[in-house]
Amino acid sequence: MFYDLLVHVDLPDESRFVMALGNINNYLAALNGEPCTVVLLANGGAARFLARKDNAQTEAIEKLAQAGVSFRVCANAMKKVPITKEDLLPCVEVVPAGVVEIVRLQREDFAYIKP
Repeated sequence: MFYDLLVHVDLPDESRFVMALGNINNYLAALNGEPCTVVLLANGGAARFLARKDNAQTEAIEKLAQAGVSFRVCANAMKKVPITKEDLLPCVEVVPAGVVEIVRLQREDFAYIKP
């Protein structure tokens, strides 16, 4: 069975972002070591939550990244926020378009949730 998961966050609402991180923690704990790939994709106003400056969630993000969670941000959203690649946490990967990344991962059978 495949347990690959895409968590999508797009609103500039920190409580939603924190909920997404909690969902990922709970998911990994429930799988109890089962192999899986987990991706958090931030686009829209949520892109700011993957920046270094004044980020209350840095420790939680880094801990999940060390556990193998992939953090991705939409380049289009970065332009609107605005933030640069240098502003991002080191564990964050920039993708050209968040919507395309969502479609690509769903075609690869990732389950999709949006807290």
